[in-house]
Amino acid sequence: MNTKSFEAVMQRFREIEFHETFDMIVAIANGGIIPAAILNQRLNTEIQLLKINLRDPCQKPKYDSPRLISPVDFDFRDKTILLVEDRIKTGATVKFAIDLLQGARQIKTFAVNGNADYALYDEDCFKFPWIV
Repeated sequence: MNTKSFEAVMQRFREIEFHETFDMIVAIANGGIIPAAILNQRLNTEIQLLKINLRDPCQKPKYDSPRLISPVDFDFRDKTILLVEDRIKTGATVKFAIDLLQGARQIKTFAVNGNADYALYDEDCFKFPWIV
């Protein structure tokens, strides 16, 4: 599997331009936690976790559709949200998350790799440099 250096990925995090001001970052756990933390350092805004699961650690589907692992326990109504995931392949998890966040003023998606409103890469799978 292809790998990118930590510095190359971090350079993309530094260079990406956002066209909105976000009230909060919502990380899709577990994959979105590290990218959301990096974005939080740059954007200096509230960060929350949305605990959703679809795949096992080897990226094989675990369920037929994404599942909420624990309740949404933060107020997102009327907020502008940056929804963060590490990899968006089919979009099923992100669509599920957006449905859970109905009532937000606006939701923009972010992916390290994949098809999103904001993406660092949109290419074949590669191993993230923070995965051991």
